[in-house]
Amino acid sequence: MNPLMRPNSTRDGAQTTVERSALVRHGQRLEYFTIAWNSLEGIVGVLAGVVAGSVSLVGFGADSVIEVGSALALIWRMRDDADAHSREYREHIALRIVGVCFLLLAVYILAEALRQLLRRASPETSAVGIALTLASIVVMPILARAKRRTARALGSGALRADARQADFCAYLSGIVIVGLALNRLYGWWWADPVAGLVMVPIIARESIEALRGDPCCG
Repeated sequence: MNPLMRPNSTRDGAQTTVERSALVRHGQRLEYFTIAWNSLEGIVGVLAGVVAGSVSLVGFGADSVIEVGSALALIWRMRDDADAHSREYREHIALRIVGVCFLLLAVYILAEALRQLLRRASPETSAVGIALTLASIVVMPILARAKRRTARALGSGALRADARQADFCAYLSGIVIVGLALNRLYGWWWADPVAGLVMVPIIARESIEALRGDPCCG
């Protein structure tokens, strides 16, 4: 068994029910925060992207919406953690829901980026979008670390995949910033859709790993 999948243990080598229950509650709190943050991020990102005509910013907002779906799956997965059989079943389903979420995002960004390249449309500068993505660069790595620690303690590949979602959100933030900055500074209209296309293989890889049951790069 992968040591990263083993739950934290007490001195006698066994994790108590009380300890595991506390970990589950902590994991649930992380997911509730994820839902609140990404709901705001998704709404602001999509609206700012539509106003500015930025495919990467809209894709960033759409990713936030998809992360909400992933968080809901994880909350469902942790609802009946005490029963080993139910836990295994929910773990299996939740991991694949995360994979489907990644796949939907990859398809959406690919289509929108290609459409914008064909239209040769230049996005406007979005101060709101820049502020949003900068905030995400700060918040998401902290959230991802907290989720990874909890996933390791619970032995949850699905929660580890969800932590990868938070990591990925930070990566997207950096890509969006680069695309918007290049367009603003140099007028490179193509930088934004190309930034969107850069996201696609990264997302697709995560989708394949999750659908196969691989806990996303452990």
